[in-house]
Amino acid sequence: MIQRLQTLFLILALAAMSSLFSESLPFALIFGDVSGLDGQFGEMMSDGVFDISDHLLLIGLVCLSVLLSLISVFLFKRRPLQIKLNRINLVLNALLLLLSVILLYQAYAQLAPGTEVSVEYGYLMPFLSSIFLILAIRYIAKDEKLVRSSDRLR
Repeated sequence: MIQRLQTLFLILALAAMSSLFSESLPFALIFGDVSGLDGQFGEMMSDGVFDISDHLLLIGLVCLSVLLSLISVFLFKRRPLQIKLNRINLVLNALLLLLSVILLYQAYAQLAPGTEVSVEYGYLMPFLSSIFLILAIRYIAKDEKLVRSSDRLR
């Protein structure tokens, strides 16, 4: 299980998404006046940091992505299911990026002029996770092809 290269890629995808729970990897930092924000965005950006803890849906998508990666590591005997779970995980990563960009844009539209927003390394983690998931899918498919060809020889 651990000796397989796709397992290593799945663990790296798991680590990339798990790192978003760290406070040192926000999506964006806001420098300036955030008092102009009202309602949900005022609560989200009150500390000047936009990360996954600012919205419940972001937390849910990251938790689901981490859970799917973890489950996929242990489904090494069921390669077709493993590929399907990793494709679902890719969609979740895309949804996470899309939702976080939409939320950041909506909050940015309400900010006072002159307020600076700095995009941070948190946005890099879903991209890294997606790259690792694509590599894992490729190697899982290669294993499945090898197993099917060996079944043909019998």
